[in-house]
Amino acid sequence: LLLSIAAGPTMGLIREHLGAATTVIRSMPNTPALVGHGITGVVAGDNCSREQKQQAEEILMAAGDVVWLEDESLMDAVTAISGTGPAYFFLLAEALAEAARSMGLPAETADRLASVTCFGAGAMLASSPGEAAELRRRVTSPGGTTEAAMRVMSDGRFRELLARAAEAARERSRQLSEE
Repeated sequence: LLLSIAAGPTMGLIREHLGAATTVIRSMPNTPALVGHGITGVVAGDNCSREQKQQAEEILMAAGDVVWLEDESLMDAVTAISGTGPAYFFLLAEALAEAARSMGLPAETADRLASVTCFGAGAMLASSPGEAAELRRRVTSPGGTTEAAMRVMSDGRFRELLARAAEAARERSRQLSEE
């Protein structure tokens, strides 16, 4: 059994180099795996046994959660969302800290406010998967400060920008698998 964590090589390419009978499981962990809070997208080759899948899952669970895919082509989307996603999140924290400093907060305070706010919000979301919109609604009081901020993000096409960034990452992942 070969358990791949490489971003580019497909199972077919791996088998091409190691032999068609090679049993391959392809995975894409993300960097939060370094602190035990990662998530890994995984797809198994057709010749993979249930025991081999369980073995791979046990190994990968040491770094966080695991999601199984049926279609290897979806690994590019996993790469774009969870593989690249920590950088999106870090950029958000970085931008929040910069905004705090520009409002006069000391750098250390700005950095701490941004990082712990992101950590806490991430922890809330991790304990309520699929409820990001609801959690955001709960924090957004009509006529309040959050609503004002959300309007600016909407006007700035935040969602479209993030979708374009994720699509660029997915396309680059596709290119890497062809190189």
